Amino acid sequence: MLSPSSGLPEILPLPFELGLRRLAGDFGLVPVEYPTTRRMGAGARERAADLHAAFADPTVKAVIASIGGDDQITVLPYLDRELIASHPKPFFGYSDNTNLLAYLWNTGIVGYHGGSVMVELGRPGRMDPLTAESLRAALFTPGRYELRPAVRFRDRDRDWADPATFEAEPETRPAGGWSWWGPERVVEGPSWGGCLEVLSSLLASDREIGADLSVYDGCVLLLETSEEMPSAAEVYGVLRGMGERGLLGRFPALLMGRPKTWSRQRRTTPAEGARYASEQRAAVERALGEYAPGTLAVFDVDLGHTDPQLIVPYGGTIRVDGPARRVVVTY
Repeated sequence: MLSPSSGLPEILPLPFELGLRRLAGDFGLVPVEYPTTRRMGAGARERAADLHAAFADPTVKAVIASIGGDDQITVLPYLDRELIASHPKPFFGYSDNTNLLAYLWNTGIVGYHGGSVMVELGRPGRMDPLTAESLRAALFTPGRYELRPAVRFRDRDRDWADPATFEAEPETRPAGGWSWWGPERVVEGPSWGGCLEVLSSLLASDREIGADLSVYDGCVLLLETSEEMPSAAEVYGVLRGMGERGLLGRFPALLMGRPKTWSRQRRTTPAEGARYASEQRAAVERALGEYAPGTLAVFDVDLGHTDPQLIVPYGGTIRVDGPARRVVVTY
């Protein structure tokens, strides 16, 4: 267990401890912690050292992030690509961990977008069955796995510092399924992408994107937005930048995560949340129409900051079948 972004387990131990118990009890895994796992404010060099130790340890079979954060990009310069490439193993994380997933993609290592200890494994009451099933398949069952739309979901969170939060499952509401946009086509290829806000930072800093954009030709783009809830204009702006760079149009398929429409800092009403989601989708459709009209897009896929969360390979193969309305990943 690592905290390559933020040492939140130090100040919010309840979901972290619950996640560790589930890893051991439900998945039969033995959690291993590193020096910065439960330490807020750890330096970038220290967090990089923990990553090196986890990848180099032959007894560690998978590396799982405790949670995301907001400064993992500062860790990348301290990573030893040769060391990590010589000890490949699956990494699970999302949000700010998009930085590391993109780094691993360029290192030739397939990662997994999703499955953090504090959020998915530490979910109050129990893990959502859809999350648990896909995480188990990603961990233990190599091969093809068909993603299914959630019947119910949530994007509202309760106080992790309050023990009462963990005594019952959170409230959910109808999910409404996936929505398809664009040409009726079948696309199969490796995936790339992640949290839109983090990708924006990578693009701005020119890290882990590369000069040869042809490597993205035929890939399936994964995108989702975080609890920061970027405006529709901001979402369009990032995608426009990708389009102007000649990047967006290289992806023949897009899986767009269900947007988180509520946060503890921005407590929207249901109507406000629905409007936010609608405006975000319109912004994505606008950018695709201008820069990637041949892209097949699937909206409201449960792969981001909402619950349940489907664990999807990052760099692994995804098949998006428009005519059949199916999405199949390969773990």
